[in-house]
Formats: sequence, C-alpha cells, structure tokens
Amino acid sequence: MPCRKRPAAVLGAAALTLLLGACAGQTAGQTGGQAAGQAGGQAGGQAGGQAGGRTGAAGALQAGQQPASRGTGLDRFYGQKLEFKPCDPHVPPGVPAVKAECARLKVPLDYQNPKGRQAEIAVLRVPARGKDPIGSLVLNPGGPGFPGTEHAAVTAAVWAKSPITERFDLVGFDPRGVGASTPVLDCYTDAERDRGAKLSSIPAGIDDWTKQETRRLVEQCAERSGGMQVLAHVGTRDVARDMDVLRQALGDEKLTYTGSSYGTRLGAVYAEMFPKKVRALVLDGAFDPYAGTYERRVQQATGMQASFEHMAASCATQQKQDCPLGTDPKRATQVFQKLVRPLIDKPARTSDGRGLTYEQAVEGVTAALYSKALWPAAITGIAELKAGKGDTLLKLRDTYHGRTTDGGYPNSLEATMTINCLDEERHTPKQETALNRAWFKAAPFTDPGRPFKEARDGCEQWPVRPTLGYPYATGIKGLPDTLTVSVTADPATPHEGGINLAKALGGSLLTVEGEQHGALLAGNACVNDAVAAYLIDLKSPADGARCKL
Repeated sequence: MPCRKRPAAVLGAAALTLLLGACAGQTAGQTGGQAAGQAGGQAGGQAGGQAGGRTGAAGALQAGQQPASRGTGLDRFYGQKLEFKPCDPHVPPGVPAVKAECARLKVPLDYQNPKGRQAEIAVLRVPARGKDPIGSLVLNPGGPGFPGTEHAAVTAAVWAKSPITERFDLVGFDPRGVGASTPVLDCYTDAERDRGAKLSSIPAGIDDWTKQETRRLVEQCAERSGGMQVLAHVGTRDVARDMDVLRQALGDEKLTYTGSSYGTRLGAVYAEMFPKKVRALVLDGAFDPYAGTYERRVQQATGMQASFEHMAASCATQQKQDCPLGTDPKRATQVFQKLVRPLIDKPARTSDGRGLTYEQAVEGVTAALYSKALWPAAITGIAELKAGKGDTLLKLRDTYHGRTTDGGYPNSLEATMTINCLDEERHTPKQETALNRAWFKAAPFTDPGRPFKEARDGCEQWPVRPTLGYPYATGIKGLPDTLTVSVTADPATPHEGGINLAKALGGSLLTVEGEQHGALLAGNACVNDAVAAYLIDLKSPADGARCKL
C-alpha cells in the first residue's frame, strides 16, 4: 500500500523568520529546530529543471490574457460556497493558539477538462479581529510545497496586535498536492527519507541518479500520488488558477495577497494570469522572473556561500580560538570540508543511532544560514563534528525536512521536487552536470570533493513538459501597484531578484538592509508599518524607501 504522508508541521523560510521574531526569548539552539526548507527547498530539495525553457511553455498565456472562468464548464467551481467549520490548527511550541475555521475547496485537476477528476484544497481562515474588515488576505509561505494552513495560523498569532489582522481575515491554503489537500504528492516512504532518498542532483559525486533511476522516480511518484495525471497538474500556473477560484469562493472581488520566497513567484504568476483581479500583492524574498533555473541556482549558491563566510567571520570574532571553523574566515570553507567530507564514508554518530551523513550535515548547516539567529546552532553542530558527534546538525536537518519525533515526514520537500518539475527548465545530463560544477564553484562549502562524470536531472522523464516558462510576469497591462520587499543580503533570494521583480511588475520596492531570508515577518516596525499601509490603505512606500533589520 502506498505510504501517505501526514500533514506534519513544516515551516518555510518565511515562517522560520516569523517564529524567530515570536520566540525571541528562546535560545538559538532551541529555535534552530525551526529551519524548514526554503525558497524551493533551496539547497536540498531542488530536483527541478524542465524542458520548456526560456521561451515559454505549454499552458502559459500572453501577458494580460486572462484564463476563461465563466461559461467554460468552470461555473460550478467558481460558484461554490465554502463551508467553514471551527478547527484546531497546529502551531509550533511557543506560538499562541488562534481561533480558526477550516473548509475544503473543490477545483478541477485539469482546467482543460473541468468535467474530469477533481482536487480538494485545504483552506484555513482566521477571522479579522475588527468590526470593519476589508476582506481576505490570502497567504503563501513559499517552498514550493509548503502548507499555507499552518502558516496562516502562525502569522495570525504573531500579528495578533497588527492592524492587518484587525482589517483582514487571514486565509491560508495548502496548494494542490501539498499537506492536507488531495491528491497528495508522495514519492518516498518515511524509511526511504531516513535513508537519504534523493531530492536533487546536487551534490553530484554521491549516489548520482542513473537514467533507469530517474525513470523509476517518476513511476514511483505517480504510483504513490495517484497517477501521472497528478504529476502533470501541480505547477504554479495550476495553483494560480486555484487561487482565483478561492478568491471567488471567499467572496472577494479582487485578491489581496502576501507571498514569501516561492510565494513571490505564485503571486507574480497570478498577476500575469489575472491582472484585473488583483487588489494588492506583497511579495517578500523575491524569485527573479527573468532568471532561468541555471542562473537562479548559481545566484542562490553564491548567496549561501557569502552567508557561510559571514557566519564563519562572526564565529572567529566572537569565539576566537574556540571557533570550530578557525580564526581565519578565508580558510573556513577548507576547515569545514575537512570536517564533513569524511562523513561520506563514515557517518558521525548520533544519540538515536541513525548517524549523520555528509548530505545531512550540509543540509543542517545550510538550514541555519537563512537567519543569523540560527548561526550559533550551526556552529555548535560543527564543533560537535570534531568529536565525531552529529546530533545538533541532524536536528537542524530533521526540522529542515519536517521530520517528526516518531520518524514521520510531511510531503513538503517531495512536493518541492515535483512542483519544480513543472516550473523549472528541464536539463540534459550535460546541462545538469554544468549546473553542479557551477554550484560547487559558487558554494564550495557544499562540495563533497568527489569526481563525477555526469549528473542527471531528476525530472528528465517527467510525463509532461514544463508549464511555467521564462521569463514570466512581464509586460502586464492593467495591474495595480504591487509591493516587493527585498533584503539586501538575502542568502536564498538575492536582492537583485527583488529589484527585477518590482521592475517586471511595474510596482514599488521596499529595500531592507539586513542578512536573512525575507523580512515580512521579522517583527521589524519599519517593514510592518510600510506593509500595513499598503495592504490597508493601498499607500505604497516612496521611491527609494529603505528599512533596516
């Protein structure tokens, strides 16, 4: 019987940042467990790449051309009423519970065949605190592949005194294939995940995919997820259409939305497909709509290496001779490589007996690079490696993957891989090999140092071509002002991408000086005030507006 993943608690990058602000009294080590996959599962969960390429893909529309809704067999979906009932959403320890209500939204699995198979989208709403609500604020935490229901509950708790929660119902949804929505994407069993099931071609040189294995991967994902048809209809354009059905079902004439990390891509694609249905979009930690898969991942690797080096410099300054990465930040990468590369052949011991592998150690450190508050946890874990122990880094890795105490995994990173198979450019072995080499050159702290002849794109045998297309969300007509929030030293989504997204949408840009992934939920008064003014009063920041974390 196929293993169905439970909708376990998972925090994306935005939620991680949010939780750090909410739980400021906790130690970095305690909070370190909240490092879930970011911006598309950045370092560990990216198996993507697609065949469509930069010239567009099947299913993409010309800018400003809205998909049909009424009179095309979609009336019954757009005409449905959500039946909300009280529910008890899971929130992480330390986050206050909120009163929420849940419902399920029906959508066609294939919008070209609305009479065919359906999907059901899990929806959670936290009603506005005030008596004069503007409407719904729909949220997406990123990923792709992270559930929005829990994200809405956590956001409502942290924004408990914000004017935003006074004027808006906060609405989160688990995108098709994710979390509590059905059908759910499922490629590996929990035991396979514990054994290090591959979610990406990176790092090449360790247990690389063969052509036969990539074929088995797609067959296995299809078998456990409900068929090839499911794998063919979980891309961002599918989710954008679901979001428009959700908007109508919520009773909102136009969409008010905040998206973090990958959520900026979803918001931008919605704007491209439904520009006349947009009221306001806040896009935090932006995906660059002009950057194809190769360029974006190399940019990302560069940002991760810079963050690693900054962490090493901080360690050298604060701990001096006790810093496990040494006193010379320029040599920190070499020191780290000497500590982690032996794990390829002999994992470090852990108290639970599982051991810490090379890939898990790198994932644990990478997870901590998304926020300075997690650096101490990573440094502690690196210091443990010198004694042959791997408990702290394994904990960081486990929470990056959303692993529960009983060994269960949510489907989030498997969904990341699967959704990326419809969003990213598909690579030939030659292209994927070049990407791996470029990644290791840009982020040598992740390089296992093993020779490899060929890397393969895990999506190379996917049943359909990609459906996103690059560039996207450009030349849109009739779009109201949008707000892109971009951190200057974001390790996962470079500031340049925020600048480019704001330009592509013809919208406003709020530049935030700092070093972390995203700023929307960081508890910064300057950012909070600017976002609230935009969402509530549609008042955009002045040109050149800046905040500082």
